[in-house]
Amino acid sequence: VQLQASGGGLVQAGGSLRLSCAASGSIFSINYVNWYRQAPGKERELVAAISSGGRTNYADSVKGRFTISRDNAKNTVYLQMNSLKPEDTAVYRCNADVTFTSRSSSTVWGLGTQVTVSS
Repeated sequence: VQLQASGGGLVQAGGSLRLSCAASGSIFSINYVNWYRQAPGKERELVAAISSGGRTNYADSVKGRFTISRDNAKNTVYLQMNSLKPEDTAVYRCNADVTFTSRSSSTVWGLGTQVTVSS
């Protein structure tokens, strides 16, 4: 099973980006999915999370600006980021608790995607 994060890029402050976290492989179900970010010299921060039932949680720093959603048919989770600020600049990574077709479960990490917000 692989997680592929995409959608990062360079955007001006106030702009928007939509990140995608797509899972592929022998997947039975995807349970919770988290988006993290890490800026140079800073600790990793949990940005948003979504449960299998669609319950969401956000870091205070992104509430009202970011929206996490999921398309179970596509095994994909999205992070819509609006009103971006320079302090949102970071590498964004997703992880997911995945149940495989074998019915075993594990946490899987994807590679990061760079988000850069210019002032």
